[in-house]
Amino acid sequence: MTSRIDDLDLKIIRELQKDARQSYREIAERLKVAEGTVYNRVNKLLELGVIKRFIPDIDFSKLGYDLVAIIGMMVEGDHLPKIEENIAKKPNVSAVYDVTGDYDAIIVAKFKDRDSLNRFVKGILAMPHVKRTYTMLVLNVMKEEHGIEI
Repeated sequence: MTSRIDDLDLKIIRELQKDARQSYREIAERLKVAEGTVYNRVNKLLELGVIKRFIPDIDFSKLGYDLVAIIGMMVEGDHLPKIEENIAKKPNVSAVYDVTGDYDAIIVAKFKDRDSLNRFVKGILAMPHVKRTYTMLVLNVMKEEHGIEI
């Protein structure tokens, strides 16, 4: 199986971005290809790691997660990868980015209340080799997409 991503693969990805619950048959009809082709292409994309998983797009604020925090973190020495790995495992964390600039990492996390956020930040600060954090609270979400248009 070839690892090259072609125009048909991109069209299938676009269809799945619109609605990952649609059937392979529906995608095949829309793209005017065989259902088996869509099936094989999706499996290839999964094997290549282009498609990681199929998940619903959830509005977490409607589940009570009204606080979104963006946390800059500074770490001493070469301990950053292990610290980022530990933070990434925490359930409230939606993103951990290794960055350039004033901070070594940026964390995006969602919380139901200030107390949960407070415990989270203090837990990070209690980690060995974490020098400091800088927390920003999101006031309004103007756009929050977990994908980009390709």
